[in-house]
Amino acid sequence: VYNLKHPLEIPLPSEENWLKEDDEDFFLQDPDRKREALPQPFRMINKLVMLVFENAMEIIERKEMLQEAQKLKVQPTKCLPTAGFQVTGRANCLAVSGKYIFVGLSVGLAAFNVSDCKEVCVWDAINTEVCAIHASDLGNECHVLLAVDEMGLVCLFCFHKESFLLIKILNEMEDVTKRSTCVEVVLSRGGDYTGVLLQGNTKAWLEIYRLPKDSWLKETEKNPGAAAGLTYRERRSSWTSRRAQHCCHADSSLLQESPVSANKADARLSLPVLLLKVKPPKPVTGSSFKSPVEALKKMDDGSMLGLGYNHLIKESQWKQQEAIFRSTYREYLEAVGERESKEEIPRHATFHFLLPSRILPVGPEMEVKPDLPAGISVHWDGSHNLCFYLLNRTLKEKVDSDPKPDVVWPSAAPIACSAVSSCSRYLALACEDATITIWDKRLGYPLSVSAILEERLIRSIHFL
Repeated sequence: VYNLKHPLEIPLPSEENWLKEDDEDFFLQDPDRKREALPQPFRMINKLVMLVFENAMEIIERKEMLQEAQKLKVQPTKCLPTAGFQVTGRANCLAVSGKYIFVGLSVGLAAFNVSDCKEVCVWDAINTEVCAIHASDLGNECHVLLAVDEMGLVCLFCFHKESFLLIKILNEMEDVTKRSTCVEVVLSRGGDYTGVLLQGNTKAWLEIYRLPKDSWLKETEKNPGAAAGLTYRERRSSWTSRRAQHCCHADSSLLQESPVSANKADARLSLPVLLLKVKPPKPVTGSSFKSPVEALKKMDDGSMLGLGYNHLIKESQWKQQEAIFRSTYREYLEAVGERESKEEIPRHATFHFLLPSRILPVGPEMEVKPDLPAGISVHWDGSHNLCFYLLNRTLKEKVDSDPKPDVVWPSAAPIACSAVSSCSRYLALACEDATITIWDKRLGYPLSVSAILEERLIRSIHFL
């Protein structure tokens, strides 16, 4: 028997029993390998290496999952070229019409057959670089081509039975200082009309031509040999010698030369007819009318809207209204950094050829064909108005340098861009306030109006 002299007590822990930092995870270690633990700093290095391996495995697994998901998607078909054709110089542009491919080169034009990609004909009469080309099939192995060279000259060609014929340079001017530069060319479907947007030193304008394609077909049928003999093709050696001689001239002589000078005798087909010469709208200024009766005399029957020139607002009223507006909204104008902008005449326009529809006021006395353009729509940069001009004009009428539009569509904001569908039934207008309106030209009313997010500027619009 043992007798306890003192009550039982829990002894205080001694320093020998304290857990050390190295032994905190002793219960996770293998007892048999406890003595094989790495000392510092090798354990730290081991942890970093293991962390690198774990991150690498996560990246590998993630990439494998992406590869598996990519395999489940529909893979696009890879189209390899089945044939090719060799060109002389550099190919800048091309157009397809019928069974031919027309290529604009750095040394002229070339035509290739679509079936075998063989070169059919080359036009290199003048050392010029073709930057843009448009083509349309007229039927009976006849095609119309519009080529724009590096100097901004628009050359009208007729391609008949594998031969080029230069008909006319549309913006040719003998005086170099008055020469205009082509900005844009549009050829209507079927080759009945063409529009050329030109820019001079201080102004811009739009010219609309009617192409006598029916006369061309008759003239080429009556004299097929003469048309074929008008092809101007030179050998490469003569072209090289001419180019070397051409480079010896000064820059002034380069500007004075015109490609049509060597081909004036070639223009034996009917020439295109200038129908319209549309200038950009002038800024609306103060009225000079003294009475409302005088202003009403300048107006039409009032059945449609105009451009807003015939009004009774004086110049002093314009200035007073501008001053009131700026004084009222001064803090907002200063916040956005608004500056006084001078009214400038726009120098670029967007235009489309339109088939007959209800939005064009075609009278019953005018002959209208469903597949022939009946008008054009034009809007200039910074303008709120979409203007329509009829193309059913007699050849006896004198070309007006500034014709009035037949229809005017005003918009709440300046029109940024527009597009016409491939079927020519729908017209899309995008304004600078990021709103898009789709019009049904056949019925004459809008189908939908969509608003894009704020602070967005629409650069271009297309139908798919």
